[in-house]
Amino acid sequence: MHASALAAHRFGYAETSLRPLRSDPMAWVLAQFPRDSPSPNVFDSQGLTSSSDALRIAKENLRENRQSLRQIDRLGLQRRWQHTISTPAPVAERWVQFWTNHFCVSATKARVQGLVWSHENEAIRPNAQGRFFDLLKASTLHPAMLLYLDNTQSIGPDSREGKRRQKGLNENLARELLELHTLGVNGGYTQSDVTETARLLTGWTTRNATDSQTNFVAALHQPGTKMILGKRYTQGPQALDQLLIDLSQHPSTAKHLAIKLARHFVTDDPPQALVEVVAARFRDSDGDLRATACALFEHPLTWHGNHAPKFKRPDELLLSAHRMLKLPFGNAQLQAGVQALSSMGQSTGHAPSPQGWPDRTADWLSPDALFKRVQWAEGFAAVHADKADARQLAQLAMGEDLGESTLRHISQAESGAQALALWLSSPEFQRR
Repeated sequence: MHASALAAHRFGYAETSLRPLRSDPMAWVLAQFPRDSPSPNVFDSQGLTSSSDALRIAKENLRENRQSLRQIDRLGLQRRWQHTISTPAPVAERWVQFWTNHFCVSATKARVQGLVWSHENEAIRPNAQGRFFDLLKASTLHPAMLLYLDNTQSIGPDSREGKRRQKGLNENLARELLELHTLGVNGGYTQSDVTETARLLTGWTTRNATDSQTNFVAALHQPGTKMILGKRYTQGPQALDQLLIDLSQHPSTAKHLAIKLARHFVTDDPPQALVEVVAARFRDSDGDLRATACALFEHPLTWHGNHAPKFKRPDELLLSAHRMLKLPFGNAQLQAGVQALSSMGQSTGHAPSPQGWPDRTADWLSPDALFKRVQWAEGFAAVHADKADARQLAQLAMGEDLGESTLRHISQAESGAQALALWLSSPEFQRR
């Protein structure tokens, strides 16, 4: 792929035309990560329900309020999708979504229903271009994460409440903090480190139905020092900041994050030289995520046109179609999109595990998956064929990267709907 197509389609969410990017695709990307501005939260003033509201509804009577929680979830999704297809900074939005998936919370657990998008909007968006430590802390202590990974059920066995209730540790958050969020599965930690981290995390919980803040409850906290990765941490709430700083600065964290970033934005098996440069910038900048993004997008290897392309996840497929056609997400489009993603194996807001949605082509490429994608393309095109001339759109959107075979098939289509379906089913559109 040429540089303008890489910027538009692999790094972003597709553009209707490559013309505005062609003069300097790298500058177009880097402008979305301004060095002297705070991280934006585009949903601050849009009336989205906060985590406190969702928690109140959930805790008052979960069974009676499931409909309210579903409405909260639907509104958050609609605002997110609409922003993705209309933002002038789609690469920065993909950056946000990378971190949302990295710090995954999922509504597969009923108590997280209504909190998935508040976690993204309150913890991820404000910090995605700041320091990794701040992002890590905000995500770890958000009510959605504490509930999803069961830290609200983890009690120090020697704490006052642990002795009274005869309850003990839950290691879920501790394990994912080390394995997924920071060091990586081969990052050098042991089972003892997991257990000690779980002890350190005890006491961090959501206290009541109307409190939107996470609280440290000393009566739930395991007393005594904890030994994690060879370092001692004293008891009390201050230990969490100390641990998160150390994890943020650990060489294994830099390597783990650099691999994931290069895999997501560049190719499934990224060049080692690129990974090393991104990891080094992360370390040298003390986890400055804006500097890390610039290291990734400034590197020549990121722009190498011969890397194996990425296969779009179903949500990327849907969003790129809407963005390319400039098709807004009204209620009907939202419902159709949710149903389409579910049929293609990606139930929105319901990632199958704390690992989030998989990010390799092999995870999404199968005969059945391809068949369902073609079905989606045909159904989508039948409804929206009048929104664009697919013959012209394909050439504007892909430029010289549009294959002759694809162009020929689209040009020979018997109708506008068939032409659009062929374009949405084509290798050029299915990949990024």
